Amino acid sequence: MTRIASYLKSLLLLELAGGLWLTFKYLFRPKYTLMYPAEKTPQSPRFRGVHALRRYPNGEERCIACKLCEAVCPALAITIDSEQRADDTRRTTRYEIDLFKCIYCGFCEESCPVDSIVETHVHEYHFDKRGQNIVTKPQLLAIGDRLEAEIAERRAADAPFR
Repeated sequence: MTRIASYLKSLLLLELAGGLWLTFKYLFRPKYTLMYPAEKTPQSPRFRGVHALRRYPNGEERCIACKLCEAVCPALAITIDSEQRADDTRRTTRYEIDLFKCIYCGFCEESCPVDSIVETHVHEYHFDKRGQNIVTKPQLLAIGDRLEAEIAERRAADAPFR
C-alpha cells in the first residue's frame, strides 16, 4: 500500500505543488532586508570573534605561558614560545594565532586558567597583504587593551552561565 501511495505522490508532483504554493504565499508580502553597514543584527554575549590577550589592572600581562590553549586547539592555530624571567616567572616571548586556521571554537578561552586569552565580539576585520592573518602578541595585547571594558562587560553578562 505504501508503494502505491508513494507512486501516486510522485506522479501528481505534490512536493512541487507545495513548494510553489509556499513561494506564491511569500511573493506579495513585504520583504525584510537588513542594510548591513548601517544596521547590525544583535549579537549574543557569547559570540566568538577575533582574539585578544588581557592584562591585569596593574598593567602586567595575564598569560603565564602554561601552553594549555596551544595544546587544546583542534586546528593547531596557536603557537607559543616562553622563557623564564629574572623573578622566576614564566612569560611568553611569542604568542601567535593564525586566523586562517582558527575555527573560533573557544577551547583556548575555556582552557586558560587566568582568563588571559579571550574571544571578542569583533567579527569585521580584513587582511590587505599576505601574512596579516597571523596575529602576534603585541597585536593581541593592543586589541585587549582597546576592548577591555567591553570584554569585562560581556564576561560579566555570561558569568551566570559558566
